[in-house]
Amino acid sequence: MDFSLPAPRVIRALDQIIEWRGKPAAIRCDNGPEYISQTLVAWANEHRITLIYIQPGKPTQNVYIERFNRTVRHEWLDLHSFVSLDHAQALATQWLWQYNNERPNTAIGGVPPRQLMMAA
Repeated sequence: MDFSLPAPRVIRALDQIIEWRGKPAAIRCDNGPEYISQTLVAWANEHRITLIYIQPGKPTQNVYIERFNRTVRHEWLDLHSFVSLDHAQALATQWLWQYNNERPNTAIGGVPPRQLMMAA
C-alpha cells in the first residue's frame, strides 16, 4: 500500500493555513499514514514545526479534532447522500463556511469562530 499520496495534500493544506493564520510551534496529530510520512516529517523539520503524535488508541489526546469530527458526522455527513466527489466537496465547502461564519459555538461564548477571530 502506498501511503505517500495523502502527504502532499496535507502539506498543501498546512501551507495554506500557515499563510492565513501564521506558523504554529507544533502540530498535534494522530498516527494515520498521511501524518507519519517522511514527506510530512521533512516538511515539518524544514519549517521548524514540532510534530506531536498522540498515543495509538488515545483519541482523547486530540480532543479538539475528535469533537470537530463528531460535529462533521452529525451535522454534515449524516444529512447528505453524495452523487459525486464534486458534489461532496461543494457541500463540504458550504458546511465549513457556515460552521466558521454563521454557526454559534458554545465553547467560545456562543459566537461563530470567524466573529471571535475578527475581534482579536
